[in-house]
Amino acid sequence: MKRAKEKGLLTVTIHHLRKWAVNEYGQVDDYQYGGGAGMVMMCEPLAKAIDELQQEQPFDDIIYLTPDGERLHQRMANQLSLKENILLICGHYKGIDERIRQLYVTREISIGDYVLSGGELGAAVLVDCIGRLIPGVLNDETSALTDSFQDDLLAPPVYTRPAEFRTMKVPDILLSGDLKKIEDWRHEQAVQRTQQRRPDLLDDNP
Repeated sequence: MKRAKEKGLLTVTIHHLRKWAVNEYGQVDDYQYGGGAGMVMMCEPLAKAIDELQQEQPFDDIIYLTPDGERLHQRMANQLSLKENILLICGHYKGIDERIRQLYVTREISIGDYVLSGGELGAAVLVDCIGRLIPGVLNDETSALTDSFQDDLLAPPVYTRPAEFRTMKVPDILLSGDLKKIEDWRHEQAVQRTQQRRPDLLDDNP
């Protein structure tokens, strides 16, 4: 993402929630009602932060990174890459007060079926996934179009020089120069690899 920021194509601003804390001690969390282990991020600091930031620049989406959100996938990243301004809320502890989710959050996203100590890593994954799709970020923009999960398929095998390595040769078709046959071969390989490794992708998208 360094190249994207240097080109002015992507801006990432980190806001520290304690700036909007409820007291001089920087408190942004409290015990949960009903008892139980773990703290909950409070309504007031989050609401103040969102209200203030939205006055500066309205958000197309306010996204909360949470394990119980919709699982991130390539089609979602494609859609989000078209947005102009996105706010990502990184949860901590047991998460954020449910009322903030109901009042402000427009989308909830999970990067997988596991729990991290905070939402920052999830936010970093999402930023990278979206950012690389912005026109001008990659040296060859067509590269992103042939990534795994575009068209709901895994990417086909790829090879580079030398043409033979430890008796293993590059498939002849890739050396033929026949672009149509190469494209067909790559599609066949992508389908085959998807059937072997991620058949669920084909089941979800007949």
